[in-house]
This record gives sequence, C-alpha cells and structure tokens, in this order.
Amino acid sequence: MKLVTYFRSSAAYRVRIAMNLKGLAYDPEPVHLTRGGGGQHMAGFRARNPLGLVPLLTLENGVELTQSLAIVEYLEETHPSPALLPKTPLERARVRAFALAIACDIHPIDNLRVLRYLKHEMGQEQAAIDGWYRHWIAQGLPALEAMLVQSGGEGPFCFGATPSLADICLVPQLANARRYDCPLGAFPRLLRADVASGALDAFKMAAPDAQPDAA
Repeated sequence: MKLVTYFRSSAAYRVRIAMNLKGLAYDPEPVHLTRGGGGQHMAGFRARNPLGLVPLLTLENGVELTQSLAIVEYLEETHPSPALLPKTPLERARVRAFALAIACDIHPIDNLRVLRYLKHEMGQEQAAIDGWYRHWIAQGLPALEAMLVQSGGEGPFCFGATPSLADICLVPQLANARRYDCPLGAFPRLLRADVASGALDAFKMAAPDAQPDAA
C-alpha cells in the first residue's frame, strides 16, 4: 500500500497511527502542502483526489481511498485485529462521537486551507490567525475532556485499556495544540491518554518529526 501524506497533516497522522497499530506496511508518498503553492493543488493530484486533501491511501489493487476516518474504518473492517473500536454498539458510538468531535468540529476550522484563507483572502495578520486557532481549540478541548469524564472510564487511554479511534484522533489534535502554545493543563484525562499513546511505538513512528518529509 502507498499513503499520500504530509508530516504535519493531522488527518494523515491519524492514518499513519492506525496502520502502525495494525502492523500494516505502507510506502509513504509525501506531498508538501505549502511549498510551491502546495502539491495538493497540482492537476495530477486533483485527478486522484478532487478534494485536494491528504491522506490518500492506494490499496494493493490500485483502488484509492480518501478521508482519514473512512480509511481507518476500512482498515478496521479488513484488518480487525487489533481492534480500534469497542465490541458493543453503545461503546462504539461513544468512541466515534469523540473522534468525530475532533475530525468534524475542531480540526476543519483550524485546517491549513482555512488559515491560509484568513491570511491571503481576508488579509488577517498572523497574530489574529493564531488567535483564531487558539479560540477554537479552547472551545473544543473542554468538551472532549467532559466526554471522557462522562464515560467514567479509568483509562489509561481515552476509552479503556487499549488505544482506539478516539486516541488516533486525539494525539494529532493535541500535537497541533502544542504547536500553537495552547494551554493544556486543565485537561488531565486528555493528557493521560496522550501520555499512554505516546509510549507506544505505533504512535512514535507516526509522529510528524519521525516522517521522511519532516526535514
């Protein structure tokens, strides 16, 4: 398999974690999202993914999949061990709700294309853009922390003793929060899951600074 990726992309980061957790080998195909106007805007890439986003996973049969959570769910269905979703429908719904809160509510409005639009089309200064980013992080993380409190789980991961789709989404989001110096001290359960995840090789190998295009 081949994975179109960018070292700082949260969405690609999620897929890298999932593939590592499942022990699936892949060849990285880096696409730089800012250099030269952004490789994701090139006609060749747009032909493969009309949305012009990463990640993009090419399967052994040549079929290409897009959207990080759809890719992870595909991997879960085709390579079910180790499981990234709990056994019961209720537990799976809670994990998915947490993951979607990140992937649909927090991450999209702080994504690179939004930040670039604020800068270039809206004429905003970098300080205002950074403030935008921190505002939406500050809105989202308390809700995530509350979701873990409501779940009543004892960890060490978001929803139990093993990492799940929730942790796959959380770790990249916290990495981005740290890049923008967002305060995290008020979120002990999120940080507990982040520390537990960070101790695993699957997460370490997927980290942005461990990618070949990070240099």
